[in-house]
Amino acid sequence: MIRRPAVAGQFYPGAPDKLRAFLYEAVRPVAEPIRAVGVVAPHAGYVYSGKVAGEVYSRIQVPDAVVLLGPNHTGLGTRASVMARGAWATPLGHIPIDEDLADALSRSCPLLEEDSLAHAQEHSLEVQLPFLQYRNPGVRIVPVAFMLRGGNEVDEVGAGIAAALATWPEPVLLVASSDMTHYEPHEQAKEKDAKAIEQVLRLDAQALLDTTKRHGISMCGVIPTAVMLVAARKLGARGGELAAYATSGDASGDYRSVVGYAGIVIR
Repeated sequence: MIRRPAVAGQFYPGAPDKLRAFLYEAVRPVAEPIRAVGVVAPHAGYVYSGKVAGEVYSRIQVPDAVVLLGPNHTGLGTRASVMARGAWATPLGHIPIDEDLADALSRSCPLLEEDSLAHAQEHSLEVQLPFLQYRNPGVRIVPVAFMLRGGNEVDEVGAGIAAALATWPEPVLLVASSDMTHYEPHEQAKEKDAKAIEQVLRLDAQALLDTTKRHGISMCGVIPTAVMLVAARKLGARGGELAAYATSGDASGDYRSVVGYAGIVIR
């Protein structure tokens, strides 16, 4: 099964030459990109969040295998949906699903269910793909979309992913796709987002969930980010660094109601 692009030409350029030109500007050359355990990258339209995502992908090595963790905005499919077969198409070509890795993740964590419906129109993982292709044309992916609710499920899925990756014979990057505060004034969004970012940098998944709930932080990918943090900590991650932060106001000039974007690298 080939998953066709759902938001090419909307969230990012649909023409290959225009997409490559954007990526050339957004992903800067780095002498020694690091081997990251995971990252948090935004998933809005590139005109708003592309520079933040580009800074994340500039700083890291992109291995041949990447597990994509994103929120399910559409409400379709299962609560933890793994697309385990086929490939995803982008304007730059096809990216194969790493079927063996998808099977290993499902065996390690029963909450993960094979399902393609959740991914059919979901943009949160699709917008990451051109960056991954640009950094590694041979990349393979395992896409996972979440509608989980509680911390116990986050712990279970994160631990299951870590258990599968701990014995995997090659490096695997975890990409958590998330935007931050939605539709609040710029300064208020920055203040709220700083509280959530602090917990991500501390690799504290439960504190992140508690903080976003306590302060009403509308971080759409809080669940996939928390899952990534649980897995990363169990895989030996020691901390994170903020690669970039911006809001939609920085692109539009309208700071009255913005969406926040954070790019974070987990070492």
